[in-house]
Amino acid sequence: MKLIVGLGNPEDKYKYTPHNIGFLMIDFFLEKIKEKNILYEKKKEFNFFYFIKFNNQKVILFKPYKFMNLSGIEIKKIVSFYKINIEDILVLSDDIYLKIGDFKLKRKGGYGGHNGLKNIINNLKTECFKRLKIGVGYDEKIRIEEYVLRSLSNYQIQQIMNNFDFLSQVLFLFINGMPFDQIISFSKR
Repeated sequence: MKLIVGLGNPEDKYKYTPHNIGFLMIDFFLEKIKEKNILYEKKKEFNFFYFIKFNNQKVILFKPYKFMNLSGIEIKKIVSFYKINIEDILVLSDDIYLKIGDFKLKRKGGYGGHNGLKNIINNLKTECFKRLKIGVGYDEKIRIEEYVLRSLSNYQIQQIMNNFDFLSQVLFLFINGMPFDQIISFSKR
């Protein structure tokens, strides 16, 4: 079973902030799933998640409905309950060190100042989960804590979402079990 987690904050006021890019990507990907007539089921366990069967692969799409810095608590519950292997987890997060619209796949790594990733690492007791980091840029005139919770402009959102079709292809490759190194190569188009 695969687990794809989009990081974000649960309140509507955060919907279009840098920290909610993971949530936006999950929502976009769910629309792609609907377009392909792939069956899915919304479950209420562990807040809400979507359970999908695609090409004989079971997948959970999850948006933790706890604040960003507590994401790991809910992720750990799902991983434990469904006995998901760490190598089958892909976390979608914002990255202020990447330009708006850029993205980077990583096999593992530290938290890079991202407290949501830090909480996941602390709860799973490993850095060995995969990541899709989506660039949200950074305005150095603003404190980081303020920037990631401030709404992006429509132009910035569009720049970021321009890659969502391509990133959906990346997610389908992950679900289908393509080796991650090959997915990384594919993503460098």
